[in-house]
Amino acid sequence: MKFAIAVFSPAHAPSSRRALRFAEAVLKGGHDITRLFFYQDGVHSASANIVAPQDEIDVAEQWRAFIQDHRLDAVVCIAAALRRGVLNQEEAQRYQRPAANLPAPWELSGLGQLHEAAQLADRLICFGGD
Repeated sequence: MKFAIAVFSPAHAPSSRRALRFAEAVLKGGHDITRLFFYQDGVHSASANIVAPQDEIDVAEQWRAFIQDHRLDAVVCIAAALRRGVLNQEEAQRYQRPAANLPAPWELSGLGQLHEAAQLADRLICFGGD
């Protein structure tokens, strides 16, 4: 089965951890992930500036490692990211901001990528966005 997964909450929220555990279970079960799409406050999970306190799990780092290890398509909604100050190098230059904070493996793209992922997948599963 093919899954598209949308994450609407930041890494420190319980629903982001649940999304990550679900994604891990999908792959462990022999299924595929067509795309991970981070939207609304979920875009914060992609920021290179996230620092988890020493006594907490660094879910943002776990997301990065999971995506890199499995070579997954991880898209950050560009409109939501810009609104929240999550910028790749190109957008930082375009808007004359002093720094970029969106490293690889994340990619900025539009909401159409979520629609396409839903069309390519058997199931779209959403986490967060209360």
